[in-house]
Amino acid sequence: MSFMFWFLAINVSAINYTEAKIAGEAAVQHFFIGTYTDNGSEGIYRCGLETITGKLKGLDLVAKSDNPSFLAFTKNGNYLLAVNETIDVKGNKMGYIESFSVSPNRDKVTPVNKVSSGGAHPCYVSVNAEGYVLAANYTGGSVALFKIDDNGKLSPPVDVKQHHGGGPNKERQEGPHVHSAFFEPGGDRIFVADLGTDAISVYHIDKNKSQLVPATFPEIKLTPGSGPRHLAFLPKKNILYVVSELANTVTAISLNKNGSYTSIETVSAIPGDNKKPNTCADIHISKNGRFLYVSNRGLNTIAIFAIDQESGKLKIIAQESTRGENPRNFTLSPDENYLLVANQTTQNIVAFKRDKNTGKLTYSDQIQAHEPVCLLFQK
Repeated sequence: MSFMFWFLAINVSAINYTEAKIAGEAAVQHFFIGTYTDNGSEGIYRCGLETITGKLKGLDLVAKSDNPSFLAFTKNGNYLLAVNETIDVKGNKMGYIESFSVSPNRDKVTPVNKVSSGGAHPCYVSVNAEGYVLAANYTGGSVALFKIDDNGKLSPPVDVKQHHGGGPNKERQEGPHVHSAFFEPGGDRIFVADLGTDAISVYHIDKNKSQLVPATFPEIKLTPGSGPRHLAFLPKKNILYVVSELANTVTAISLNKNGSYTSIETVSAIPGDNKKPNTCADIHISKNGRFLYVSNRGLNTIAIFAIDQESGKLKIIAQESTRGENPRNFTLSPDENYLLVANQTTQNIVAFKRDKNTGKLTYSDQIQAHEPVCLLFQK
């Protein structure tokens, strides 16, 4: 072999190795994990999903935090928000929202500030492109509004709306329990699910006063005792889906052009012959609007529905075991080739390969994690 040929061969090998390394790194999508910290967890963790193999790799603590049970990114991904469901030394139920800056390569987070959530036990946080932040205070029964500035600093609550009332389930609906708060995609409304009052409250933001004001049609009532928990919007269609924790159902609601609402249908997320106690938790829709997924705690499955593209009605097509107990939040990977689910009780995160044509799931891998309850892919 001539020196020149040997030199070229070595350099080609080096280039191929570099390209393979880059490709390997690009083939890992990282996500953050919100946890409860009373069983070994120290806060927020980061893990990787290999997009070719579907394997989960690495589990690193990125921020110490007290019960960061739900997470959200700002639109640019530069800041990570977390709720804190806490109790003080006297046993008083409290709540905070924390802000963290995210490093440019997205592998480290640094605390910015922490403010009161405006109520007890916040369980959901969301943020829009304009820098408004919403917190759902479950035990406190309120929704709070904040602002976040360009440096990731959260304001104290600029407005808090206290809900009132209850439902027929005396153990779970003795009062209001705000479980989630969503900004309407492409719109200016806010939809707030209240498990305790069986209603979706609808608000606008008065930007001059930085206050939440009731919408023209301020409430969507659901079946008494159903316990609405989380919401999902059908892309490019004015249809809202509500998963109800206590009734184990999904309700499709038409968002009419005049601002009113019309119920389309309500379907069960569990089989009719199910004998296990069950509560529904999370709900997500694929970006193309063809499939809807719901997590079942007790039955311990992901219910998979096909969405009729004309009517928005649902057809159950599968129940996939979560390979663990008490599945809370779950998420689709950015390319939607995978679905990941957090099983709180068995303390494992499970990855499934997703068939985009059928919507069905195939087990891929799992990893142990202390009380995982929220999964959020980084931007």
